Parts: sequence; structure tokens; C-alpha cells
Amino acid sequence: MSCNYIIDAYAWIEYFKASKQGEIAKEFIENEHAITPTIVVSEISRKLSQQIQLGKETREGSAKLLDFIRDTTRIVDLDFETAAEVGKIIQELKSRTKDWSLADLIILCTARGLSGKVVTGDEHFHKLNDTIFIKE
Repeated sequence: MSCNYIIDAYAWIEYFKASKQGEIAKEFIENEHAITPTIVVSEISRKLSQQIQLGKETREGSAKLLDFIRDTTRIVDLDFETAAEVGKIIQELKSRTKDWSLADLIILCTARGLSGKVVTGDEHFHKLNDTIFIKE
């Protein structure tokens, strides 16, 4: 039985840095069942824009990384059902863990809707059944 792997921005960043956590993420990112939500593309694009402003990345390098995401994983848009589910679970999750961002909730609901697991090291996802936690 296969599982969809929903790749979070945390996993992508570690993958691009070729860190120890990125090596763990690699097996999921390079899997045929890897999925990246569009909200993650936005998060990565924002991070890369910051790196360009700091002189640590180029526009060409940034474009290549974003193209790699598109070429390596299936990109999924936020649909109506997922958006509605975010509204239903926001209070439940915020009562257990503070500071859930809207992006994190969209990623989690995307994983649940696609019967997948979020690949991340983001502490918000720690100990959730829907997560493959790559941070030690």
C-alpha cells in the first residue's frame, strides 16, 4: 500500500541545504508519491526572495529550485473541501499547540484529505499521526 507524502517547506529547505534532516527528507521528496501544496511553494518562494535580498541566492538559482519542486513532486492546489476542513480543525489544534499558522493547517488538511503524511521537522507537527517527523 502506498502513501502520499506531503512535503512541507521545512523538509524542502533542509533538502536544498543537504543537511542531515534533508537526507532523511530525500527519500520522501524523490518518491513517486511526493506532493507539494501550492502554499508550500509560496513559503519557499518567500524564503528564496529573502535570500536574494541578502545576497545569498540569485534569481536564476531561485527559479531553478522552484522548477525542481514542480518537476520532482506533484503540485496540488487548495480546494474547497480542504479549505472548509481547515476552519473546522483550527480550534481543536490550537487548544493543543499554540501558534499554528494558516499555512501549516492547510498543509495538514491537505495530507488528511489525500490520506498522506506531512514530511517535516516543524514542531507544530511533532507527535501528530499525520506526520513523518525528520527532526531528531
